[in-house]
Amino acid sequence: MSYRSRALEQSGPAGDRTEANRPLVILVDDDDGLREALHELMLSVGLDAISFGSTRDLLEAELPDRPGCLVADVRMPGVSGLDLQHRLVESGNTKPVVFITAHADESVRPHLLGQGAVECLLKPFSDTALLGALNAAFREG
Repeated sequence: MSYRSRALEQSGPAGDRTEANRPLVILVDDDDGLREALHELMLSVGLDAISFGSTRDLLEAELPDRPGCLVADVRMPGVSGLDLQHRLVESGNTKPVVFITAHADESVRPHLLGQGAVECLLKPFSDTALLGALNAAFREG
């Protein structure tokens, strides 16, 4: 079964896949090129995605009430990805989180997973690794 099939299967039978119950991937990364590439990847496998260049932009946005997950860079100017996760949890938004980072030592990944992240991928990561992490996040959410 392809990733597209699995992701769509998670959202229910074909007749039930209205916009309100299709998974939405929320991308947050300050790297414009990476963010755009990830957005295109989501679209290419049939997933809906919205993207933000900063945690501030995300926090100021009015997000649709849909199942899905958050893909966030760990280190960004201003509010970090981990701080963003804490703020969302405090506000009652418990969407699963997949972290991505180029700045990691051995303690970062276990720390993030211990804080509730579904996965923490080190840049550069493969499309397959990210799509696998998203599939796990959709099962959680």
